[in-house]
Amino acid sequence: MRNCIAALALFLGFALTLPSISFAAAEKEKMFTDAYKKAFEAKDQKALEALMYTKGADPEALEFYTMMMTSEMGSKVASIELRDLTPEEKTKASAVMPSPNGGQSKLPVNPTKKLVLKIQHADANGTSSSSSESFVAEVDGKYMIPVPVAVK
Repeated sequence: MRNCIAALALFLGFALTLPSISFAAAEKEKMFTDAYKKAFEAKDQKALEALMYTKGADPEALEFYTMMMTSEMGSKVASIELRDLTPEEKTKASAVMPSPNGGQSKLPVNPTKKLVLKIQHADANGTSSSSSESFVAEVDGKYMIPVPVAVK
């Protein structure tokens, strides 16, 4: 009887913490996507760069990532979301890849999400749209876009 009560108490304690864990994760995702969207639409390059994990980053990869993130800054974000990685994407994210300088590189942390960004452009010639995806990892309790490091 005592074991049943202890097991029930443990189960209830675990069950009650799941919603708060899920809520915390959703809140963290929202904070990241809101920060990205705000910085992107405001053309705030420093704020966008602050969302990148650059520890040990290959300088050329960092320059490339910065260019890719800021090239369409100021455009209207049509949608932004963090999605869980598929098994294939997890494999791709952990693989060694060619670096811009001809060497080899890899992501310094294991991504668990990908940022999917859809952008709308409007000017005198009409409207167009584009989309981009970036791997996202949780580092020190917050989501960041990891920049590749050189493989030694």
